[in-house]
Amino acid sequence: MAEKLFSLIYLVPLLPLLGAFVNGAYAFSGAKLVRPFVHTIALAAIFIPFLITVGAFLHVTSLPEESRQVVVTFFPWLDVGSFKANVEFLIDPLSLTLMLVITGIGSLIHLYSVGYMSHEPSYARYFTYLNLFCFAMLILVMGSNVPMMFIGWEGVGLCSYLLIGFWFTDSAKAAAGMKAFVVNRVGDFAFIVGFLLLYWTLQSKGHATVQFVELRNAVTHLDGVMLGSFSLVTIVCVLMFIGATGKSAQIPLYVWLPDAMAGPTPVSALIHAATMVTAGVYMIGRMSYLFSMSPAALNIIATVGFVTALFAAIIGFTQNDIKKVLAYSTVSQLGYMFGAMGVAAYTAGVFHLLTHAFFKACLFLGSGSVIHAMSGEQDIQKMGALRKHLPITHATFFLSTLAIAGIFPFSGFFSKDEILWHAFNHSKLLWLIGVTAAAGTAVYMLRMVTLTFYGESRVSEEAMHHLHESPLSMTIPLMVLAFLAVFGGFLGVPESLGHFFGLHESNLLEHWLEPSLVFPKEALPMASHATEYFLMVFSLGIAISGCLIGFVLYTKRKDIPESLAQKYPKVYEFIYNKYYVDEFYKAVFVNNLLRLNDFLALFDQKVIDGIVNGTAYVTKIVAYVSGWVDRTFVDGLVNLTASVTSFGGIIARRFQTGRIQTYLYLALGAILVIVFYRFG
Repeated sequence: MAEKLFSLIYLVPLLPLLGAFVNGAYAFSGAKLVRPFVHTIALAAIFIPFLITVGAFLHVTSLPEESRQVVVTFFPWLDVGSFKANVEFLIDPLSLTLMLVITGIGSLIHLYSVGYMSHEPSYARYFTYLNLFCFAMLILVMGSNVPMMFIGWEGVGLCSYLLIGFWFTDSAKAAAGMKAFVVNRVGDFAFIVGFLLLYWTLQSKGHATVQFVELRNAVTHLDGVMLGSFSLVTIVCVLMFIGATGKSAQIPLYVWLPDAMAGPTPVSALIHAATMVTAGVYMIGRMSYLFSMSPAALNIIATVGFVTALFAAIIGFTQNDIKKVLAYSTVSQLGYMFGAMGVAAYTAGVFHLLTHAFFKACLFLGSGSVIHAMSGEQDIQKMGALRKHLPITHATFFLSTLAIAGIFPFSGFFSKDEILWHAFNHSKLLWLIGVTAAAGTAVYMLRMVTLTFYGESRVSEEAMHHLHESPLSMTIPLMVLAFLAVFGGFLGVPESLGHFFGLHESNLLEHWLEPSLVFPKEALPMASHATEYFLMVFSLGIAISGCLIGFVLYTKRKDIPESLAQKYPKVYEFIYNKYYVDEFYKAVFVNNLLRLNDFLALFDQKVIDGIVNGTAYVTKIVAYVSGWVDRTFVDGLVNLTASVTSFGGIIARRFQTGRIQTYLYLALGAILVIVFYRFG
């Protein structure tokens, strides 16, 4: 059965595309909206691929470990000289893990959207974009070569733009979509340059290929190749990482993601928590054989990742929009993933990608449930004591908060602890930054939970009348995701804990992913199990302390954060305004680009158009002079000839009278002239 489902693997990306086509045609046909038809098509288009993916997963797990890499070819695509790429899929543990996340969590978010978007007039258009995004994301992770991955890479960027700016009649929301699109283009340009540099160099070495499987061996020929004073591999890796910073919202290209909360909340859960923003992490994992060749590039990735984790966590302390808090939390958690990839803990990075998809999707959908109950209100300062009115939302939100805070035995504890453990063995400074960010995560997340669900109610009377728990279509996905947030961590129990409890193989995910990943040849020495146990207890103590501090500060001792804000107003304002990074970018980049645009427009109008208009004016003068010369001299000469001929004709007509007498007189006159001339 599993093998039969595996043979249908082509339907995994194809069905979401067909769903998008059907609902898209329906949306733009102008036909009367029938909501059950729309969401049935959309749900089937993502849930059936989930079932096929489960079958493919079972089939691949039944294969020997060395055979768990299947390339499924459909037809040739690009064939230009040595540049060849087919439309084909690479099905291995890494792609299957992401496929399960996309189709599984995607199915839950599609179901949630049925309730959340039930009153949306553009219902069919929404599900069209959602299905189309899933198609693009699946192409990204299933593609067996770089061009196919890049098609998906650009596709998710386009769909993100469409979904963020879904309510495009609101100029602020439309601008948020445009911002995401433009910022991602910056990263994508670097990615293209990096890939082309890699391909051209391999071509010069006689090993031109774009296939991931072939690249694994081909890149070994780049060892020692320099470009100026730098290693070519390092330059390629850094350029590709810049592409990842755009797609996965890392410093300096993270600024689009908080604004992306302008889109519908389910979009935030799917795109900006579980799938698209993890594309950069996936790309590094897929090309781990290349990144493992450059310790310098890995150090840059690790530093940017952990600094981003702390940088964004601090902003989370001061935000009051429930979705903005989760947005900066997402940036921070993505920083952990990149930190893991940078210390070559690839399995830990993918593990955190997985657990983050569970608890962050649940948190985003939970925030949507709160917003739904509060009639659109997103300010947590206007909430409080909602747990009585929203029991399921509260329970699932709270469990997922414990998971992201790193409380044992929730999923976030295992994945985050593994990252910190590898960071400790790589660099004590990076570990310290990571632990500090983890403490901050616990504090600001409990701040959000407390202000939303606990303490005194600050809900307006009007909103209070509409408070109600969300329908089953919204609460069922919350409960499933909360379950995964609680127990998903047991997929990656560290070997030290497994050894402690006498388990032979505890880190199932690590063993599952190992065939897809390539690690640096020189592994770092690892500290003892005793040190690892101590660090686990220490990080757990930090997480628990952060949770308690966050809860107490915003229930019994609200005076402390208020007094700190009053005592250090400049610091508070600096953090509240997100370090003024957007303002800095606007002043340095946006405004100067607009000035350049204005200059180029003026140059076009005055110089380019001036040259064109001047040429036209000169041509007009030349044409006028030419016309005058033509009329005066050319036409004058022609007319003069005609006039002389006409005059000659008139004279000649006088001699042609038709009278014999006249001719005799003329003849006589002629004879007289001749005689006179001859004898005179």
